[in-house]
Amino acid sequence: MKFTQSTLDKIERVIEESGYIIRYERGNFQSGYCILQHKKVVVLNKFFQTEGRINTLIDLLPELQINYDALTLESQKLYDELMQNALQK
Repeated sequence: MKFTQSTLDKIERVIEESGYIIRYERGNFQSGYCILQHKKVVVLNKFFQTEGRINTLIDLLPELQINYDALTLESQKLYDELMQNALQK
């Protein structure tokens, strides 16, 4: 997977299509992110570069409640690919 802004946008789209809001803020993040489950908000460290943002979102995906049926076909394919890669690790 390439670590480009386009890839980051696609991963963000998967998460946003499931009703989550992604915010980039500064703060003390032990793992680089914070999840506010009841509000469906994901807060990422704003000082991460593109590669760090992508890796953090990929690590975070299994913890989120992704509504697969709400995803577009393109997002479903990307989600399947990312989850398959996560299972192989």
